[in-house]
Amino acid sequence: MDTDDGTGTAQSLADRLDQLTFAELTESQATARILDTVADWAGAQGWRVYRRAPSVFPLPAPLRGNSVLDVACARPDGPPIAIEIDRSDRQRTVDKLLAEAAAGRVAIWVRWGAGPFPPPPLPVHLVTRETARRAGKWHTVADMPAPAHSEQLLSGNIAELPLEDT
Repeated sequence: MDTDDGTGTAQSLADRLDQLTFAELTESQATARILDTVADWAGAQGWRVYRRAPSVFPLPAPLRGNSVLDVACARPDGPPIAIEIDRSDRQRTVDKLLAEAAAGRVAIWVRWGAGPFPPPPLPVHLVTRETARRAGKWHTVADMPAPAHSEQLLSGNIAELPLEDT
């Protein structure tokens, strides 16, 4: 068996998130929809899925204990997977995922929003889902409503272009 460095796993998750569409969601609703999709994807692989699983990364002072992961997966045929889901670019998320990778887990950062999404340092894998915000609600780009067009008619001369035989 080949050891999973996370590349194939991250690509599989990216392929699944590319199929996800939504419209008119608040930020928290969009995050929840993405989290549900990630958990469903992992469950479909036959893995045990844990939401808000304990991380190896400590909480910042003065808090005690460890941070939590958005999703963690236990696999019978590979190292565990640690997944964080964020719209914003947070250094703390990078630090947490680097700590997870150092502990032997495949670390995946799911970023969503309008981008750009700068890549995190290796071995953290980046999976993105492009979305856009319109009128305070989030949409996957494929589900963005067409912009309203002006009712005003074009004025001036319009020339027909000649058709060429191919």
